[in-house]
Amino acid sequence: MAISNTSSKTAELLALERKYCSFGDTVHYLEPPKVFVNCEGSFLYDEQGTPYLDLQMWYSAASFGYKNPRLNDALKRQIDRLPQLACQYLHAEKVEVAARIAQYCEQRFGVKGRVQFNVGGSQAIEDSLKIVRNYTGKNLMFAFMGGYHGRTLGASAITSSYRYRRRYGHFGDRAHFVFYPYCFRCMYGLKRETCELYCEKQFEKLFDSEYYSVWDPKVQSSEFAAFYFEALQGTGGYVIPPKEYFLRLREFCDRHNILLVDDEIQMGFYRTGKFWAVEHLGITPDIIVFGKAMTNGLNPLSGIWAREDLITPELFPPGSTHSTFSSNTLGTAVALETLKMLEEEDYEKLVNEKGAYLLAGLRELQRCHPGIIGHVDGLGLALRIEVCKEDGITPDRELVDRIFALGLSGELESRGRRYGLVLDVGGYYKNVFTLSPSFTITREEMDLALDLLDQLFRRCRAQ
Repeated sequence: MAISNTSSKTAELLALERKYCSFGDTVHYLEPPKVFVNCEGSFLYDEQGTPYLDLQMWYSAASFGYKNPRLNDALKRQIDRLPQLACQYLHAEKVEVAARIAQYCEQRFGVKGRVQFNVGGSQAIEDSLKIVRNYTGKNLMFAFMGGYHGRTLGASAITSSYRYRRRYGHFGDRAHFVFYPYCFRCMYGLKRETCELYCEKQFEKLFDSEYYSVWDPKVQSSEFAAFYFEALQGTGGYVIPPKEYFLRLREFCDRHNILLVDDEIQMGFYRTGKFWAVEHLGITPDIIVFGKAMTNGLNPLSGIWAREDLITPELFPPGSTHSTFSSNTLGTAVALETLKMLEEEDYEKLVNEKGAYLLAGLRELQRCHPGIIGHVDGLGLALRIEVCKEDGITPDRELVDRIFALGLSGELESRGRRYGLVLDVGGYYKNVFTLSPSFTITREEMDLALDLLDQLFRRCRAQ
């Protein structure tokens, strides 16, 4: 669905982009691509000054809103003081950020650990794979269907979508993918109330015999080193699993010497109402991978926390992994300010209260559009709207595509002015709106979001 009302300047930019820019990124998921020129708080603005309420906030990276004054000031101070420094040298912000994260993990999980930095989420996933391989001497991993861990070659090998690997040849280290406990769309057609976690039991059955390819009972050994998971699936559609599944998985993996690696790149730093989303599951991972919201999107920075025995200086010595910009001064300065802000206010309470308000509104929206909105759910300010045919179960990707495009047209009306609505689409069938609004969103803005969503469903259903 094309977006109209492009100005001559925007048209010129689009023509240049079409001629000179690679189409290999995600810009052309929508045709023509949308151009924005300004942002503030929970809003993006096009060239005409039309406000677009953003409910995805840069894939949950900008948790504190666009142009957050305090975080922007932290970046400006660092630019004027120490804007550049080769990562072979130390600076205070790197050490303080690492210490804060490691201390939090020790307080929460009772486990000592260390932090390693990198630039993007995929690169941090690569570092975690190095730590796992180095410690175990094994190179095969378990991962979940619906899981997303990035698009570098190593990360693609443990990301379930074949689309991300299809053009790049053979992946000898491709993960063994396991059904995720996606209860709304149970792969076995069961109901959570009576299933007794049948899906987890099926995973355990893989270890019953050497002929199931993952375990040799004679020597009590597997060629699988770790299980990668998201406590709440991100690109997979913000799927929230039963806590009991992961309690059993943790115990089972411990018995079979398989590490658990928790990908918090989208959900870390209170997105779900807990500092780490895995805290909802009541388990302690061996490695945590994080990024995105740590710098509010201002400067790329990612990292991993690993259990002390996995990452001791003797076991993982200098040069084991490196990136030119891995612990860059600008990113660590903003990350330190972010962590200070998270310590100064009760974000667990704030995020959960706002999330509960918005989730209640989504459930009312579901009542207004029965069947079409097949499922809504959320943890904190990570919420989902699963869009279906009128039977309430068959995925309706076409309707989602129409709603997504109309939201970006900037042609919605509310309270006497024009608006747009920025949404993100995920899910196994690309029929889920994944909502991750800013922590600074107001009740008035949440009410506006619900009004605009209602308009989009009504108008696009009528089409």
